[in-house]
Amino acid sequence: MIRVVIDTNVLISSALSPEGTPARIMDLISDKQIQLLYCLAIIDEYKRVLAYDKLNIKPQIQEGAISEIMRLGILTELVVSDIVMIDEDDRIFYDTAKENGAILITGNTKHYPAEPFVMTPSDFMTLISIARSKSTGFSRLAFSRRFCEEVNIDVKQ
Repeated sequence: MIRVVIDTNVLISSALSPEGTPARIMDLISDKQIQLLYCLAIIDEYKRVLAYDKLNIKPQIQEGAISEIMRLGILTELVVSDIVMIDEDDRIFYDTAKENGAILITGNTKHYPAEPFVMTPSDFMTLISIARSKSTGFSRLAFSRRFCEEVNIDVKQ
């Protein structure tokens, strides 16, 4: 199963625009078609940002989002790298994805090192669309071997 780490901006976008691409990614997680990974530092960051007054996200939506993430996702241990980051707050997402062979989905790809496993929500949905057109399910994704090796994703269930 494809493993993903969701940057806070994707989570926020899904809460603010329930019909947008980030919300569709969250639906894939809810439908258990992709596997969400998180660490406790990511949960803390989600909570901090969801609570911003300017976002005007109701407390019950904030709590519901965190509960769903923790229910559906897999808790991982954060292993901190020494990669230079533009924004140190983004390190937790990058390191969690890199350490666990997951795809990091973010609206801010410029904040991260140029790696094939860092992609925008639109790029991720294009990847999923291609996989679906060539496969009957996520257990037999038809990605090229080279891409899978570069991104370091496990497409077996």
